[in-house]
Amino acid sequence: MTFELASRGIQEVVLDIEGTTTRIEFVYDVLFPFARRALPSHIREHLDEPGLRETLRRLRQEWIEDVARGESPPDWQDGDREEQISGIARYATWLMDRDRKAAPLKALQGEIWACGYDDGSLRGEVFPDVPAALERWRAGGIDVAIYSSGSVLAQQMLFRTTLQGDLTRYIGAFFDTSVGPKTVPESYRQIATTLDRSSNNLLFISDAAAELRAARASGWAVLMCVRPPQSPSPDAEFDVITDFGQVV
Repeated sequence: MTFELASRGIQEVVLDIEGTTTRIEFVYDVLFPFARRALPSHIREHLDEPGLRETLRRLRQEWIEDVARGESPPDWQDGDREEQISGIARYATWLMDRDRKAAPLKALQGEIWACGYDDGSLRGEVFPDVPAALERWRAGGIDVAIYSSGSVLAQQMLFRTTLQGDLTRYIGAFFDTSVGPKTVPESYRQIATTLDRSSNNLLFISDAAAELRAARASGWAVLMCVRPPQSPSPDAEFDVITDFGQVV
């Protein structure tokens, strides 16, 4: 199919990352393992910095709430410096094992990845059709934003360091779950308000049905992105694209 932005009244395209602009494998096989490996050394190196201290304060509050809910996170008791580092690393790894979208975990991962992008250990990755689409949309007067569960910092670094160059020049706004969960309609209403757009002037593209349902419930246009070798379900409830070249 071809989705014509102008005829649908779309003024801004909002993109998911994982499975939409970027291979799922890049997230799970590159980014997540990198964060796991670097976690203890990153905490040890930056523990006294105010930014990390604030992230860890929020992470500690997450741990307290997990305990209060009756979950069984790893022990995290105050002690000497190395005991603190060990407790933080155990709990953060426990959250990652459960693919939790906890905001302080995402912030911590983002800080670790930023260091990796800065020193060249990591490079951002996007599908080949993404740069041309971003350039085409912006040239046509269509604004572009990103909404992902990864932190805003992590999003920015990914798009800034791709092999195709710095793509952030095409992206006007970045949103993470600080605006709300991606499966809740209110999150999309909040984004629309922040962008100063009417919901019917916004298009959300994602590979996740639950996210698309939430965006559609808030009045947005939506497209499901199904990247090969995946194939759309024959009874798909959304219009499906396999390439951003179909969005013109």
